[in-house]
Amino acid sequence: MRPRFLADADFNQKIIAGLRRREPSIDFLDAHHGGVIGRPDPEVLLMAAEAGRILVSHDKHTMLGHFARFIEVSSSPGLIIVSQELDIGAAIEDMLLLWTATELEEWHDSMGFLPV
Repeated sequence: MRPRFLADADFNQKIIAGLRRREPSIDFLDAHHGGVIGRPDPEVLLMAAEAGRILVSHDKHTMLGHFARFIEVSSSPGLIIVSQELDIGAAIEDMLLLWTATELEEWHDSMGFLPV
């Protein structure tokens, strides 16, 4: 199965919009539609896990620690950290490549970073 994504509240909406323009069939919930705005990181990780979605964030400072603790006691579809320094166009291309070249199961309890 192709990866399905959920953005946390700090994720750049322009990346999601660009991905949807490039590939309308990509399954990528923004924070608003995913219901994660205003929720603490551990709860966002739980919501992503319950929905079977890889969480996508720019927050490498706190999310990495929360993810490590989360997978000690629960299972996660995964976490992708996208550098805020990465150009929007490059982020779109990298996410699109990740979506087409990997399966959801490959991300189980794993973290990835863009750019690679």
